[in-house]
Amino acid sequence: MDLELGIDTFGDITVDPDGTPLSHAQVIRNVVAEAVLAEQSGLDVVGLGEHHRADFAISSPELVLAGIATLTQRLRLASAVTVLSSDDPVRVFERFSTLDALAHGRAEVIVGRGSFTESFPLFGFDLADYQELFEEKLAMFVKLRAQGRLSWDGKLTQSLKDVEVYPPVEDPPLTTWVAVGGSPESVIRAARHGLDLMLAIIGGSVERFTPFVQLYHRALDQLGQPQRRVGYHSFGHVAETDSEAVEQYFRPYVTTMNRIGRERGWRRPTRESFQYELEHGSMVVGSPETVARKIAAGARALGASRFSMKVSNGPLAHELVSNSIELYGSKVAPLVRDMLA
Repeated sequence: MDLELGIDTFGDITVDPDGTPLSHAQVIRNVVAEAVLAEQSGLDVVGLGEHHRADFAISSPELVLAGIATLTQRLRLASAVTVLSSDDPVRVFERFSTLDALAHGRAEVIVGRGSFTESFPLFGFDLADYQELFEEKLAMFVKLRAQGRLSWDGKLTQSLKDVEVYPPVEDPPLTTWVAVGGSPESVIRAARHGLDLMLAIIGGSVERFTPFVQLYHRALDQLGQPQRRVGYHSFGHVAETDSEAVEQYFRPYVTTMNRIGRERGWRRPTRESFQYELEHGSMVVGSPETVARKIAAGARALGASRFSMKVSNGPLAHELVSNSIELYGSKVAPLVRDMLA
């Protein structure tokens, strides 16, 4: 099976060797360097998340991707994700069609509702409309993606009368995925619109998402849609040995999970729960051989055509992230492809 291998990052605020947090501006520059390294190391995709909070540097993924586009030739350039519910579908299409022009057809948009809600009050949207905003805006975006003249009767969006949006995508349609955290309704929605499915796996085993993939393919068939791609995302880190990878990753992971967990009421992670997730969950942390075996097994279980490893993790240093990316591209990727051949 053919499997695209990529990285994604939220531009987590990392620290210098003295433990001082880097500026948001420096983190953004480091993310660009990490993407360039990903291409040089043989990887296929970079995905950038959208957040509007102090612990992440990237609020405008497409602008950072445009910078990456000028420094790369082959790398696919994706959001991970674009929070469509609190954005304007017309502007999203315009921004990504512009990126696609700069990148000679390499742009992709992964739309989702997002796991944080800061963007809703920031842009004047009511969280009470959370579900309805995404439903309507995704339907509108799908119409825009078809290109040509469009009329649209909006309730929570603007109405349009016989308009065309520019610039058009040079080789349409714009590649579009729907990110899903694990609800059947979200899976069926992606199938109804005939869009690729990206599973955002942040905990638990990959295999527990197999029923969602089966549901997706059944829904595509029943809705008369052609079969589409499935991808998945998980946390990961690569070092020369398993023990080295675990020691580098554990403290940043706990720091991040504790920070977010305080907002959401999660149980504090322990060394034991971390180890359990390594052994039984989707997280791919270890030597090139360990990581390759786990990615190959996950891809087989889901029939996935793309795997994206979240390489940033809270204060995990840029130098360690860069080393992980280089090992992922130069050593893990060839091993995975051999295992799946």
